[in-house]
Amino acid sequence: MSSKEKYMQEALKEAKKAEKKQEVPIGAVIVYNGKIIARGHNLREKKKNSLYHAEIVSIDKACKKQKNFRLEDCELYVTIEPCLMCAGAIIQSRIKKVYFGARDPKYGAVISSFNAFEIKSNHRVSFEEGILEKECSDLIKGFFKGLREKRNFKNN
Repeated sequence: MSSKEKYMQEALKEAKKAEKKQEVPIGAVIVYNGKIIARGHNLREKKKNSLYHAEIVSIDKACKKQKNFRLEDCELYVTIEPCLMCAGAIIQSRIKKVYFGARDPKYGAVISSFNAFEIKSNHRVSFEEGILEKECSDLIKGFFKGLREKRNFKNN
């Protein structure tokens, strides 16, 4: 198993924590010098706040740990392609590279809808997609399939 896969496995663990809380199962970890310094998963339902995406939660924790908003030498691993809000936070926090598992065809702001990382700014974020793509994709698809089945069961 490569180090990328190892870190994405950790992000998947976070996503599964979210799923147990009936949150959309997206997880993230931030790595600095080969060590995970922050973990996060979706908490929007629990916190009743649309800002609590996995990436935002992990960035907040990493900034506190580093005592700095600049995470210049950090890498973020996230199970699903970041949305526009998260892509903006990634740029603002100066994360150097993002690895994500599966694309998000509706809200993805790195490849799927457009590439927010290409905006003119003083910081460039590189990215790599497809790390444990099937596992990441299957987890979120299974979650939404389960929601649809529950909805259909209630309507019958």
